[in-house]
Amino acid sequence: MRESSGNCGKCGICLSVCPVYKVLKEEQASPRARVQLIRAYGEKRLASTPLLKELIAKCLMCGSCAANCPSGVDHYSSFMEMRSRLIDDHGDRLEIRGLVYLLARERRLRMAMGMARMGQGVLPDRVAARFKLGNIAVDRFPRLNSRQFRKTVPEEIAPAKEAGQERGTVLYFTGCASNYIYGETGEAVVGLLTRLGYRVIIPREQSCCSVPMLYHGGVDEALTNIEQNIKSFHRPDIKAIIVDCPTCGSALKHEFAAMMERFDRGELMRQKALDIAEKTLDIMSFVYSHLSEMRFSRDSSTPIPEGPVSYHLPCHLKNSFVSAERVLNNIAEVDYVAAEDTSECCGGGGTFFYEYPEVAGKIAGSKIDNIRRTGAKTWLTDCPVCRINLSARLDSADDITMMHPAKYLQQKLVDVIREEDGDCDSCNGL
Repeated sequence: MRESSGNCGKCGICLSVCPVYKVLKEEQASPRARVQLIRAYGEKRLASTPLLKELIAKCLMCGSCAANCPSGVDHYSSFMEMRSRLIDDHGDRLEIRGLVYLLARERRLRMAMGMARMGQGVLPDRVAARFKLGNIAVDRFPRLNSRQFRKTVPEEIAPAKEAGQERGTVLYFTGCASNYIYGETGEAVVGLLTRLGYRVIIPREQSCCSVPMLYHGGVDEALTNIEQNIKSFHRPDIKAIIVDCPTCGSALKHEFAAMMERFDRGELMRQKALDIAEKTLDIMSFVYSHLSEMRFSRDSSTPIPEGPVSYHLPCHLKNSFVSAERVLNNIAEVDYVAAEDTSECCGGGGTFFYEYPEVAGKIAGSKIDNIRRTGAKTWLTDCPVCRINLSARLDSADDITMMHPAKYLQQKLVDVIREEDGDCDSCNGL
């Protein structure tokens, strides 16, 4: 295992940004403790046990500890590798192993989502309400796309007619969420990109970004997916690779190259992964780089709730990209109101909300209380898991609609003014 805990000075700054520690207030639930446990394990002073596995696993993998560590400890990589090793020793929950199995092959995931979609169609809501994933009733989860998003659009999409001269080509990594759950997010991303004058390529061969597998010991499966994605995404003619999910984006920016180096896949594959990392950009950073060209209306092209709009900042966006809040703050037609804890974790964390529902419920409960205080009727967030976790815990009486910020802006976009094909300092030369 890579040595990344040696510089830990036990200062405790990581405790102040750890969502799990903030709830449990237990040293053993802190990043600092996990670092020391991993160090003791590496020095053979601590045996591999189910309890050690539990202590290491009770982590949202948000990356905030690593992002704020003054000593440069790479908690994120260290925790991920240790989780994998302990799962090898002690196994994992059957349903989590099943998830890794499905994500490892796109055709398996496609079949499983098709069956789930049929189940949603025939299962009465009153029955679905009796069953829970974690502490969230099944009927509170979103309806799956009636068709996979990637099958509703061509693999190559030309710029919109009103965009004028073509500006270049970008690649869009849809991730599993937009493909199977939030198809309207995919439509919005494509709509914004083509209105801005870009040709959009959506590779058919893309598969899961690998992060859920890496969190749960599926290293071999993740490696296969990453290599396939590198082959599909690495194109010299592409100006940028656009992501709408911060976790997927984090994988493209950090994990692809790290895995190629860790498993010695050769210099060529490592360079391709580095090229992908350099070109990866989240959709709201892309929008921000073109904001001066975009004209919005207070009204929208399709109905959205009237009233203020607020925003939840996902951890992977905060720690790998830039908050979309800067976009909302710079559009006069958006009545934006920040919540007290906009940048605090929601407790979703991949499968964390399912594995540790009590902790996740307390973290999300605080977010729900604060969004109610803002009076917002629309709540935006980039991360699909955050959206599922938070929207499922809202009451129907809250009358708050959650959506991706790309969808919200697409509905308010009136026109794109192309004054010149100038350079952009913040978006890889786009």
